[in-house]
Amino acid sequence: MTDSQATPETSRRTFLTGAAVGAVALGFPSVVRAQGPITMRWQSTWPQKDIFHEYALDFAKKVNDMTGGDLKIDVLPAGAVVPAFGLLDAVSKGTLDGGHGVLVYHYGKQTALALWGSGPGYGMDANMLLSWHKYGGGKQLLTKLYASIGANVVSFPYGPMFTQPLGWYKKPITKVDDFKGLKFRTVGISIDVFQGLGAAVNALPGAEIVPAMDRGLLDAAEFNNATSDRILGFADVSKVCMLQSYHQNAEQLEITFNKTKFDALPDKMKAIIENAVEAASADMAWKSIDRYSKDYIELQTKDKVRFYKTPDSVLKKQLEIYDQVADKKSSDNPLFKEIAESQKAFAQRTVKWDLDTNVSRRMAYEHYFGRPAAPAQKKS
Repeated sequence: MTDSQATPETSRRTFLTGAAVGAVALGFPSVVRAQGPITMRWQSTWPQKDIFHEYALDFAKKVNDMTGGDLKIDVLPAGAVVPAFGLLDAVSKGTLDGGHGVLVYHYGKQTALALWGSGPGYGMDANMLLSWHKYGGGKQLLTKLYASIGANVVSFPYGPMFTQPLGWYKKPITKVDDFKGLKFRTVGISIDVFQGLGAAVNALPGAEIVPAMDRGLLDAAEFNNATSDRILGFADVSKVCMLQSYHQNAEQLEITFNKTKFDALPDKMKAIIENAVEAASADMAWKSIDRYSKDYIELQTKDKVRFYKTPDSVLKKQLEIYDQVADKKSSDNPLFKEIAESQKAFAQRTVKWDLDTNVSRRMAYEHYFGRPAAPAQKKS
């Protein structure tokens, strides 16, 4: 058939065929799909049984589902490729394509990383700290910080954590002097705070804490929340948990990608990842409310754990010591000072708004359910 004999339908088919060939030549991914899915090998900093590893799997599933399988993230537990504290180096070097952890695990590389979750947050809770990160300049400061240590990563802080317990002890903490000589586990700038209280501190990843307590290498320890602590077996080595503390009042989780591999992704896929981070952050917050509250009850009823409120004298001392530590680190580390000052300015405005605006939940709870029995205040 000659061109003069071509019908409108055959002409349309000819045009579409030519357009597709041209698209291949120009590399338009919207017309011709890339060959096979992109796969990424990840590792978390958590044991496979911990709810934090579950959060890592939740995020990976969201990305896998939202990309329709075009990007597939496989998440391994801590130690599968590198130790928990080796995650940043492994992701930066490309040994792993990405990972799931917390920023304070990299404290030894740059102390300013502790300001994303290890300390009182200048009165902010974890969600407010994430607000500072997205809208108050934190994202740009974190990029600057990672560049300062040569870390080839793209970081997404997400997943606001609730105030973490003061920890698990052989007997209730009633005064500051109870910390003197105590062999204690914590991480980040909390190391400096508990050392200031008098403890001998050892930083250990989550999976190693309970075995160390069981062998007597630690007298006490803190980790994170009722669910993680119960799953990891804290109730097997201690029956006393102190609630409320300023050592990690506003922490969040962290998703990292190797920057070279992240930058090579199509823009559409990067956008999906960034939106999946925020979706996972909300889902993690909602799931934690449900799971932590259930395990808080189970720890008391099934595991016979006694919960106590940390004395105000200890809380006030934590703030005093933190200020001393932060002042020292600010004088030694200009980036620490820059980040701390940015957080303070954001906190002064937002925490006042929060305190002035939100009504007491305790009053409403007591109206409907009566005065709660726990946590108790242990008398000295």
